[in-house]
Parts: sequence; structure tokens; C-alpha cells
Amino acid sequence: MNDYFLIAKVISVYGRDGYVSVRSYSDFPERFDDLGKVYIDFFDDKKEFFVENVIRNKGSILVKFRNFDNDEESKILIEKEIFVDKENLYKLPEGQFYIHDLIGSTVYRNNELFGILKDVLPYPANDVYVIDANGSEILIPASFEFIESFDPEMKILILKPGGNLY
Repeated sequence: MNDYFLIAKVISVYGRDGYVSVRSYSDFPERFDDLGKVYIDFFDDKKEFFVENVIRNKGSILVKFRNFDNDEESKILIEKEIFVDKENLYKLPEGQFYIHDLIGSTVYRNNELFGILKDVLPYPANDVYVIDANGSEILIPASFEFIESFDPEMKILILKPGGNLY
């Protein structure tokens, strides 16, 4: 299991006080408001960084890390990815799940094994589940119209019964 989860990427330095602008990979920009520590990858090793301040300004997220007090010091962070550990994952609303919780799940339909969920594709209307069904790739919208239930502890996804999905 992955111990770190990608939440953002540093895209530029902002101002002269050590702030960096980040591109969020989270659907919840407020998740940055309470960050205490994060991990940044340097040469395939995650280094712990402490967040001093976060500013959300006109759709941008600006982060100030401890010991990065000017634009020159912060330049080293450009293009670096920002991770959190499992303890610092954002608590999702009821009925929502992280992609890493879904991938690898066993999928059942009509009380029979249907396949394994291999990937989740993000689309504007809704995500789409990619299911390996005996070597065939089946795409199913991640909507209540098709999904009966999901158990993240057991990693079991149950599709609603019905007609042919092929």
C-alpha cells in the first residue's frame, strides 16, 4: 500500500517572502487550510516539510514552508510534488471515496464475480470506472444509476443488476 498520497505540485514562486504557488490535485481546496506537514520528493526520497501559512487568493493556493523565507530559497521547490501521509488525508464526505480505495476492488454483478476495478478516469459529468472483466476492459460510469454499493474495507464494488453492459 502506498504510504504517501499526491495532493499538489509546486508551479512557481510567488512574491519575495518564500511563498510558492501550487496546483491542487484535490477536489477540496479547503484541505490546504489546515496542513501542518507535507512530504516533498527529492531524488525518490520523501522529505518532511512544515507548512507555516496557506493563502487562497482568487483561485490560487499559495503555500509558505518553514525555512523558505525568500524567492531564491523557494526556487528549488518548483515542479516538486507535494504529498501527505494517510493520517493527513482529507476526510471525505459520506459516500465519497479516494481513487486509491477503489482501485483493485473486486467487482460483482448479479451476485457473480464481474471483474477487478483497474482505474478511474475523471470526466466532467462523473468519473468512469475501468473494469477488467476476464481480459475485456469495461467502462462504467461512477453513478448511482450503475453502482449499488462499495465497501472500502473489503474492497468490494457491487453493480446494480440488470441488462447487458457490453
